[in-house]
Amino acid sequence: MNFSSLKKNKTVFLLLIAFIGISQSISAQEIEADVTVDRSRISSTSLNYLDNLPQQIEEYINKFEWTNANFNENERIKMSLQINLLSVEDYNFKAQVIVRSQRPIYNTTRSTVVFLFNDEEWNFEYTPNRTFLHDELQFDPLTSLLDFYAYTALGYDFDTFEKLGGTQYYQQAQNIVSLAQTTSAIGWSRGSNQRNRAQLLSNLLQTNYEPFRVALYQYHRKGIDQFLNNPKQARNQILSALKKIQQAQRQTSFDLLFDTFFNAKYREITSIFKDAEPQVRLEAYNLLSNIDPGHLSEYKKLQ
Repeated sequence: MNFSSLKKNKTVFLLLIAFIGISQSISAQEIEADVTVDRSRISSTSLNYLDNLPQQIEEYINKFEWTNANFNENERIKMSLQINLLSVEDYNFKAQVIVRSQRPIYNTTRSTVVFLFNDEEWNFEYTPNRTFLHDELQFDPLTSLLDFYAYTALGYDFDTFEKLGGTQYYQQAQNIVSLAQTTSAIGWSRGSNQRNRAQLLSNLLQTNYEPFRVALYQYHRKGIDQFLNNPKQARNQILSALKKIQQAQRQTSFDLLFDTFFNAKYREITSIFKDAEPQVRLEAYNLLSNIDPGHLSEYKKLQ
């Protein structure tokens, strides 16, 4: 081989290595987490080590490769965790966490909230200089909860791009629930509290709730992603998605998934239909007042 050929092949090789490195970097960035910790309810003055907690959680979530899929920078799931510390004894904390995930709306610079959940039961230990290790075969009250919500957010995100596309991620979250239930950890058993993370995942994987998950796809991919190009058709798709949710409500016994959806979406839905033709606006109002009476005061803007 002459020198020019060798040089050319070396250049191709280096470009290939660079491409592989870039691809790995992209695939490892599915989630962009933002974490805040509110400790205003705790009176202790010796908790300065908690200053490190938000950054540690962000790095734990953002740097781990959760899937084999490639995400472009503008496709990353924006995930926020608002952690409210309620009490502490030694290094054991009781907390509440509000989890929110968003995905971009195609052909726009805007995002839409896909998942919003208020988790009221979380106990974990956090000590100074603690390290975060990712081990899904070993339950840890702190990191396992982060793993659970990362996979749940991924499941919701993939469900919006493909019918039932998030199943494998819900199954990974369910594995964490099953592991947690071998312990006495708080918030992982369905028990008397039917609105916790265990019930959430149980519902997401039940066949009776599949119309709801199909509605997630239709609402996002055929609805709001197409709204800029064809508002009339997009509204029709969203109405059809809401009817699927109504169908799921009629054949299920718990409202947790539906309440979670509408808590995230009620203002967005009102905004979608407020400029529609009167007949469409009234149809949306009648449907929404039936399937989500908890936000009726907002939907009255459609009358």
